Amino acid sequence: MRLAKVLANAGIASRRRCEELIAEGRVTVNGKPVLTPACVVDPDRDAVRFEGRPVQMQKKVCLALHKPAGYTCSAQDDHAERLVYELIPERFGRIYSVGRLDRDSEGLLILTNDGDLAHRLTHPSHEVTKRYIAECTGAFHPDMIKLFLDGCVDEGEFLQARAVSVKQQTSTQVTLVIVLTEGKKREVRRLCRQAGLDVVRLIRTGFATLELGTLPPGQWRELSAAEMNALRTIARKPSGSAT
Repeated sequence: MRLAKVLANAGIASRRRCEELIAEGRVTVNGKPVLTPACVVDPDRDAVRFEGRPVQMQKKVCLALHKPAGYTCSAQDDHAERLVYELIPERFGRIYSVGRLDRDSEGLLILTNDGDLAHRLTHPSHEVTKRYIAECTGAFHPDMIKLFLDGCVDEGEFLQARAVSVKQQTSTQVTLVIVLTEGKKREVRRLCRQAGLDVVRLIRTGFATLELGTLPPGQWRELSAAEMNALRTIARKPSGSAT
């Protein structure tokens, strides 16, 4: 198994970050520093250490959390009042979010210690769908949907929705169902702003094959074996063919 994957599966960090840690010289194999993530090791026979500490394979954990507004998706942030990890029992050890939701957003957040799975589900080339409900203020007209679907440039980045539909509408408010396949920072809010709409509430209702369902805000649950298998199937698909 490639060294970066061993570290990711042990919950050290995402696979991409593990590659950086290896290049920084913070990992040894059988007592010798290794600087290339392409190094292949046998976790059962080789002694892998990160910053001098033995690396041990962890039981795979994958949780669905209903993130409330006001919580930050960081393991540590001196400026954040509340962190999502405060909602998860310490017994799960070191886990991290699969993608992020900004502090003011709500909804489905996946947390795991499976770095390889997290990397594949968040890589833009796999085009994994994320579904949102955006409650907005502003006058909505059907031509705005074309802007969402054709895409636009905002702050030097190209933003584009996969699908958009109107759930509810009045003369001054509209509720949109928006599907994305990338996870650019505050993408839904920025797309809406380009259309002249102001998002007052944003909820992620789905990620890949998972749905938020009736999970209450602030509560979490472990994914079932069937749900895990479905996510792994998506993660193994060729780029551009994920759900």
